[in-house]
Amino acid sequence: MITRSYGSWIAIGSIALLMDAGLGAMVHAWWQKASARAHRRIPKHWPLRQRLIASSEERKIWRWLAQAFPEHSVMVKMPVTRFTMPLTQNLGLHWFELLSGLYSTFTVTTVDGQVIGCVDVASKTRLSPKNRKLKETLLNQCGIAYMVLESLDLPSLQDIRTEFLGDMAAMPHDRAYERSQAAIISASTSLRESLKRQRKTRSDRCAPLAASADDQRDSLNNHDSSSFPILWQHDSFIMPLDSRKSELH
Repeated sequence: MITRSYGSWIAIGSIALLMDAGLGAMVHAWWQKASARAHRRIPKHWPLRQRLIASSEERKIWRWLAQAFPEHSVMVKMPVTRFTMPLTQNLGLHWFELLSGLYSTFTVTTVDGQVIGCVDVASKTRLSPKNRKLKETLLNQCGIAYMVLESLDLPSLQDIRTEFLGDMAAMPHDRAYERSQAAIISASTSLRESLKRQRKTRSDRCAPLAASADDQRDSLNNHDSSSFPILWQHDSFIMPLDSRKSELH
């Protein structure tokens, strides 16, 4: 009798322990889900502040590059995946994951967005030989010049122009600048005309849609904000930026 009663109590205790364990698992799962929602929620007051995009050493070389290439644009800390594309689309994700953290301190581009050269600044931490070799190999095979510079040991303006531009480096700065300005004005005019035509087409075919700020906020809260930049870089790396096969006129 006592043995049977003792066994019953053990069974009841085991059931209670199982129920407690199940309840604990449910509470833990709920807590994890709530924490994930709180992590994705966009705050009213961001725990961030503005900062400079370049160090004092980088700014010296930035200004120097602007003097060397007045007819070009000098972009800051651009990822390599922004201006390269895989030869085969089916391997795009593999190469994106491998190269997504690779960038150069400065990227020199033409007015139409073609990269002619990349520059890294040799900082106190120094650029690792492996990282430097990787960039040299990758960029040179893509037809893009690559240099590592220090503000106290800069080459002449003509030397870096020759390295990045080849035979075009002999063109006088003022003449090249005039040509680039004319190209910019022409491109801006064409773009404005194209935008006007697109707006007229949209207004003729579609009714205007409006979304409140609260709706937009709710929509953003339903997505993981950390995935936004990755998706943007991923898409621009694997697929062309423009769907058109010809230029705008």
